[in-house]
Amino acid sequence: MVRFLNQALATEIVCALRYRRHHFTARSLGASRIAEEFLLHADEELSQADLIAERIMQLGGAPDFAPDTLNERSHLEYIEGSSVAEMIRENLAAKHIAINAYRGLIEYIGADDPTSRRMLEGILAVEQSHADELLDLSQDG
Repeated sequence: MVRFLNQALATEIVCALRYRRHHFTARSLGASRIAEEFLLHADEELSQADLIAERIMQLGGAPDFAPDTLNERSHLEYIEGSSVAEMIRENLAAKHIAINAYRGLIEYIGADDPTSRRMLEGILAVEQSHADELLDLSQDG
């Protein structure tokens, strides 16, 4: 379980870093509303990373924040993006990957670890909300 949660932790950290980068890039491109949405998502991803790290500790494991292997452990890639449309598109694709990964992990856990399952279901709900918001942003442009 700790290994799977560390993969989820890496995914959340990579997501947060992508969103932070996209926030500054979108802002420099004059897309302040989208930039602020990216910043909000980045902060929510970090909050989710904290939840996962805390759960890893509760399970007697060690949360893996090692930057040198972050991309290897993540379900997602760190993609910078050069245009607002590309950043939205890449983040939306990343959300779908994360959603599928969380659904699979929740299914794998089943009834064996209800605390982790509830936590992941909450994170999944936020991920689905992010995907909906990104879809709205993609249709606005």
